[in-house]
Amino acid sequence: MIGIMADTHDNLNSIRKAVQLFNKEEVELVIHAGDLVSPFTAGEFQKLNSKLVAIFGNNDGERDGLKKAYRKMCLLEDFKELSVNGKSIAVIHGINESLVDALALSGKYDIVVRGHTHKLGIIHGKTMVINPGEACGYISGDETVVLFDPVRLSYEVVQL
Repeated sequence: MIGIMADTHDNLNSIRKAVQLFNKEEVELVIHAGDLVSPFTAGEFQKLNSKLVAIFGNNDGERDGLKKAYRKMCLLEDFKELSVNGKSIAVIHGINESLVDALALSGKYDIVVRGHTHKLGIIHGKTMVINPGEACGYISGDETVVLFDPVRLSYEVVQL
């Protein structure tokens, strides 16, 4: 099981709830699709019992500080490619919709994980596109994450 989240935007309470959920569900991996925002958020993510893969988002201005704070958990970059249970996954924040579309249509990935829009959305197709919505809840009022089974390609949206 994989935990998928994005757009935490410094909301420590939401991060705590997500970490507790992911630990309770014993996820093997957490993917964060950008907008961690501040280095102090690393303290909550260090409580994860699983591996963390995270990328930068457009609001991650203090990149050097974030890299330093997260260095023991993951290497922060703008884009990630990974393989989980034989599934190829691309992780991008999603500022440019054309790039998200190109990744989904490329045929190279089974799954594209993205954020940025703060809107929950899961598109089924040859390539699955997963936007877990906003974990912070600042825009929609909904604090959402996704529990994803990469073998069955099934998921559960969880309201924090």
